[in-house]
Amino acid sequence: MVDHRISFPTADYCVTFPRQFLWGAATASYQIEGAWDRDGKGESIWDRFSHTPGMVRDGDTGDIACDHYDRMEEDVKVMRQLGLKAYRFSISWPRVMPGGSGPVNLKGLDFYDRLVERLLEADIEPFVTLYHWDLPQRLQDIGGWVNKDIGAYFADYTAVVARRLGDRVSNWITINEPWSISYYGHLTGEHAPGLKNRRIALMVAHHLLVAHGQATRTLRENNPLAQVGIALWMRQFEPADGSPEASAMARRKWEEEVGWFLDPLFKGHYPPEAWANFGADVPEVRPMDMATICQNLDFLGINYYTRAVISKEGEEVRQDKSVYTEMDWEVSPESLKDLLLRISDEYHLPPIYITENGAAFEDRVEKDGTVSDESRRLYLKEHLLNTRIAMEHGARVKGYFAWSLLDNFEWAHGYSKRFGIVGVDYKSQKRTIKESGNWYAEVARNNGFAAEKAEYERVVTAGSSA
Repeated sequence: MVDHRISFPTADYCVTFPRQFLWGAATASYQIEGAWDRDGKGESIWDRFSHTPGMVRDGDTGDIACDHYDRMEEDVKVMRQLGLKAYRFSISWPRVMPGGSGPVNLKGLDFYDRLVERLLEADIEPFVTLYHWDLPQRLQDIGGWVNKDIGAYFADYTAVVARRLGDRVSNWITINEPWSISYYGHLTGEHAPGLKNRRIALMVAHHLLVAHGQATRTLRENNPLAQVGIALWMRQFEPADGSPEASAMARRKWEEEVGWFLDPLFKGHYPPEAWANFGADVPEVRPMDMATICQNLDFLGINYYTRAVISKEGEEVRQDKSVYTEMDWEVSPESLKDLLLRISDEYHLPPIYITENGAAFEDRVEKDGTVSDESRRLYLKEHLLNTRIAMEHGARVKGYFAWSLLDNFEWAHGYSKRFGIVGVDYKSQKRTIKESGNWYAEVARNNGFAAEKAEYERVVTAGSSA
């Protein structure tokens, strides 16, 4: 491992970012929009999944969520109050094309057209994610992401959106977290569509990557100046001890979870060891698939929340001295620095955006109505500090999107987990900027923040055990 330490400052450290660094926040359509069956929108797999008893905690659904469909202009005003320079949102495929293909729902497109207009009026750069998990149910009925023709459907949908918004939207993310879609949706069954089969999960992962490539081509055909990327879930895998067996197992887990997507995208093939480990479950790769997947990207999106500490048996080991979030994810900001430096060393990457980073913690509503969430504020601060240190050593990070702008529907957890820097009272739909949101607004306004010398020293001396 390269020694990335730098000399200590002699006083409190002023953490400043490059002038053009983008400060943003992110959301996803099903998690905030509501209006699940209005104005011509079709059913999504998450509508079907959440309406199925026993699939989501407390029987929660995204039917109303944050009512963003009706409160969009209010939410843009909140973004402006926060001083955001960018907003990452996703488009609901079934809101635009109710059946997944065929007729276009103009009312659905109109909603996103208005959103883009309001953002630009507020001097906020739109980052559009084309797919954040809400597949049209009618496509699921003919196989969903298992269907080898799904990429063609996705490209057609991409063309519809690009033709409508491409004159004003420059930055596009094709697919959010293909690993989560394949793993949680098709292996563990925790997410829609709720399947549990490893061979299917690996097939889905491959079809997602091919669809990403097809959408990338479609975006550039419609707008040669489009900036195109993909958002990948990533975590650093670290051995639980100094044994060769634990180190080898951590590397194996990395290749099966992270390398399985990075290698096709940036090397044009799957990791050989992971391919061998998956045995007969590996997907069919057609002659032109890898060329479709491995295209030059304008940026890479990284969604980072936690790390995994791996035993020599391949099990994740809980760290007794660590802080864990409400999601039971270990808070490990130094691992974000290690991750950024690792992938920058191992791959020839385009510029990077941290497209998601945040934490679910229990908030405290004070008597005056303010929301205290010091744990979340510290989480954001420590991860930003580690991002900046990584940038000083070569990681080309261009922007950061806090997850999430709003408290929202947290998939199978329903409304029990709150990630927002803006609180949402789900009964009244009142928005309240939390302590973390006010702090983040100051960071965006000042393009940086102050860190104690002790904080800074802890970060630059902390190293991965990998």
